[in-house]
Amino acid sequence: MHQPPGDTFARGPWHELPAAFGALLRPRIDAIAASMVEAIRQEVPAYRRPLDSSVGRDLVASACRAMRQFAELTEAPESSQDHHVRHFRHLGRVEFRNGRTTDGLQAAFRVGARVGGRRYAEIARTASLPTEIVLPLHEAVLTHINALSNEAVKGFVAAQAHAEGEVQRNRRALAQALLEQPHGTPREPLGTLAARARWPLPAKVACLVVRGAAGSRGTVPWPDALVVPRGADLVAVLPEPPGGGPAGTEEVRAAVRGRTAALGPAVAPQDAWVSLLCVRLALNHHRDTGAPDGELLIVGDRLADVHLLGGAHIGRLLEDRMLGVLDGLPAGRAARLAETLEALLMSWGRTAPEVAQTLGIHPQTARKRLRQLDALFDGRLADPGFRFGALLALRTRALRG
Repeated sequence: MHQPPGDTFARGPWHELPAAFGALLRPRIDAIAASMVEAIRQEVPAYRRPLDSSVGRDLVASACRAMRQFAELTEAPESSQDHHVRHFRHLGRVEFRNGRTTDGLQAAFRVGARVGGRRYAEIARTASLPTEIVLPLHEAVLTHINALSNEAVKGFVAAQAHAEGEVQRNRRALAQALLEQPHGTPREPLGTLAARARWPLPAKVACLVVRGAAGSRGTVPWPDALVVPRGADLVAVLPEPPGGGPAGTEEVRAAVRGRTAALGPAVAPQDAWVSLLCVRLALNHHRDTGAPDGELLIVGDRLADVHLLGGAHIGRLLEDRMLGVLDGLPAGRAARLAETLEALLMSWGRTAPEVAQTLGIHPQTARKRLRQLDALFDGRLADPGFRFGALLALRTRALRG
């Protein structure tokens, strides 16, 4: 059940204090506040600022307000305290925005309470108030400072949660900007987005996609990775780890063990979408070929294949143009000639003995096949352009299974 802010004070020990104490305290507030502020500035490093600075002014205003509230509670313990509560919650928010901590804030309250408690006791003694009020006065000081400290901390925590929410939203926006391919429309500079997200742009990033892991933040090895779900998959933009790829690769491998995932090549931040494209192509090929799940694909080691997969439709046209003469042959013969052609193109000296050794066949058999290929391709085996195109076509065909 929600508890009204003033209840914390209404349940306090002020009923046991004479209402006259409030009247005695009010004319001394400025002097006591000065003593409190001086002690706080000496004992709490975060508040060692000039009195005419914003920190100094807030400190003086809060000390005065705390004592005015104490006087009000003495005179009318049941009075609403919402206006004071709002002030101290606002103070907590200001402390967060200024980069200070709750430790410093609570330390300042404790020092203020010590000074105030001593001066309050002096006021009671000078005014010859009954000695029985000493204990309730001490209890009131402790209750009061705890309540104020708690309200300030609530404001601090609320501001922190709001800021963290803003940071997370800005990080998602940065991740989206990094992962989307530019389409000519001017977009906000990545540096601006990164500053807003409190995410220093690294020299290089790499995209990691973990299949079926949307929501599984624990699969990402770096706490400062930008993480977004894409359908059922988890997509992360990883800053390249110190020392480069190998160490980072092992961290990723350990984090995604047992899942199907792919780590893209490291690229400049503005090319993060290229890393993601490589990953998607590799994962789609992995799925289409029926390869077993549960492994990490290191896409940077197979960029040539990914490049060919990215142009798969054009690759089919290239196959038809470069290897179409094999399609009219019986399947077995076409397959033997295709592997012989690939062995020839991959050999250093393009000789029959090299081809024979690669395929594990007799050199005479290799020579026979090479003569057949030369006839089928009308003497183009010596043409560098044909050899390049034919090798691409053979690799594309192999990738397509």
